[in-house]
Amino acid sequence: MSAPLADRMRPRDFDEFFGQEDIVGQGKLLRRLIENDELSSLIFWGPPGVGKTTLAHIIAEKTGARFVELSAVASGKADLQKILGDAEGRTILFIDEIHRWNKAQQDALLPHVEKGKITLIGATTENPSFEIIGALLSRSRVFVLKRLSFQDIIRIIDRTLADQERGFGILEMNMPDDAKQLLAELSEGDARVALNALELAVKGQKGKKQILLDTAGVKEALQKAHLVFDKRGEEFYNVISALHKSMRGSDPDASLYWLARMLESGCDPLYVARRVVRFASEDVGMANSEALVQAVAAYHACHFLGMPECAVHLAQAVVYCAKSKKSNLLYTAYDKAAEDAKNTSHLGVPLHIRNAPTKLMKELGYGKGYQYNPDYDQPVQQEYFPEELKGRKYLSPLL
Repeated sequence: MSAPLADRMRPRDFDEFFGQEDIVGQGKLLRRLIENDELSSLIFWGPPGVGKTTLAHIIAEKTGARFVELSAVASGKADLQKILGDAEGRTILFIDEIHRWNKAQQDALLPHVEKGKITLIGATTENPSFEIIGALLSRSRVFVLKRLSFQDIIRIIDRTLADQERGFGILEMNMPDDAKQLLAELSEGDARVALNALELAVKGQKGKKQILLDTAGVKEALQKAHLVFDKRGEEFYNVISALHKSMRGSDPDASLYWLARMLESGCDPLYVARRVVRFASEDVGMANSEALVQAVAAYHACHFLGMPECAVHLAQAVVYCAKSKKSNLLYTAYDKAAEDAKNTSHLGVPLHIRNAPTKLMKELGYGKGYQYNPDYDQPVQQEYFPEELKGRKYLSPLL
């Protein structure tokens, strides 16, 4: 059985690698380190399908090192020990989803990274500051990979359709621009999603030598691939919108239903938890500040336990937010403040509320006339805005 299209089309060098120009463009740091063979251990942090694994393969190819790949989901210390026992010469160890390894498993890597027996390349979709142990993080360079742009996905689609050797062979392919654009939009910056859907769309026309890939075929392929949750297709955003609006509408039963739709279909509980944290301030806010406490606690519970155990914690936070009194005061107030901030970033901080840690700053008037509020029994009449914004109000009189 041939490899999946996404694997067949994996870029073999930088000429075929689209996106991430900030770190692998000509003259950029990671590109120089790879080309000069000066790599130390690396952590690639970014969303799925943006090139983390591909970069690891390119590095191994460019350096001529032995390349070993592990998935942290399905491996542990025993697998690591076997790799180390078999290691001969320079070895690059690529660990996908390295954040899934616990502290003890990550600790086992340390002595071998320090001695240079292996060059570690870890890939993670989670913030390495929280998920990678400090000792390992301090011995690695962290590079942040971004979601691929719309144009990057279009280029990947075009390259795939044109590559007869690794793509679809001698089949005559016709994919109108509107179908390419739809696939790029629904792929949400994930090249693997785009290629998986493209492959399914072609398989759906098995037996034909002339293949037409229109918008209807793209939509059907995305549905068949079950990309609605774990691959962030269009329906994913429809359902998260339904959850958000059900909570906003104070309907706890509908909120529970949409929550269950997401979790039971394989959605990452941490993604849902982050959305609930946002909701707690955006839609509840100062009407019930305890909502944020509940939402953050649910996030931590999801982090500690994972599915299926954490479903009940998310349910608690969702129901609490749905039943809470609503206020978008903070949301609208911040938008107003942000607009002013963008338009008035040239305005200096008033001298009297600046710190004056040096003699020169004091001589220049920094901090002069500032009234230290705790020293006064009555409210201090003191201006904190720049003169041009004096008296500006973003919050309602209730606050």
